[in-house]
Amino acid sequence: MKHITFYLDFISPYAYLAFEQLPQALEGLSYSVTYKPVLLGAMLKHHGQLGPAEVPVKRAWTYRHVLWLGHAHGIPIEMPATHPYNPLAHLRLALATTHDGAVNRHVAETLFRDVWRGGGEAGDAGRLAALGAQLPPVRDARGDAVKAQLRANTDEALAGGAFGVPAFEVDGRMFWGFDGLPMLRAALHDDPWFSGAEWSGADQRPGLSRNIP
Repeated sequence: MKHITFYLDFISPYAYLAFEQLPQALEGLSYSVTYKPVLLGAMLKHHGQLGPAEVPVKRAWTYRHVLWLGHAHGIPIEMPATHPYNPLAHLRLALATTHDGAVNRHVAETLFRDVWRGGGEAGDAGRLAALGAQLPPVRDARGDAVKAQLRANTDEALAGGAFGVPAFEVDGRMFWGFDGLPMLRAALHDDPWFSGAEWSGADQRPGLSRNIP
């Protein structure tokens, strides 16, 4: 049985779509999944990247694209009233439901669907309080242990080669994105392609220098 570590942030519509699609995408395969919340903003900062919502034309395309993907794949999705929003409360609430860095699928599903279904304000205090009652914590969501766990999860994902979410680690390989699910399935199925030069040597070539006048 293969094991998948699924790195996610509730702010990401692509992570939501991948979370919903994962069982169907991997149907018939034997696998287990660990769901680990990470802070996408910290990952982008680490790599010197802007988020899609920070580039106006990319923001517009991203929102249209994710709504289309939901429509095309039969996944209910509505944009939150405000986006991007600060996902720290959701991430910390998720991690407060467990004593380690992983959350169960029910917790992840509850939080994802609260953000990406209904079109409400994801950061509304009343909604967050209701989520806290629905997902009783086993430790303080605002405590140092939960904050440290979120940093540790994010650092772990970065060390493994993640640059965004959704990211999936299997057998030391990192896969990214909703559209990476077919590739993830092939890896779980031990496709021999992953033992060849197409995988191992794809990046072994010089790139264009940024200092060219």
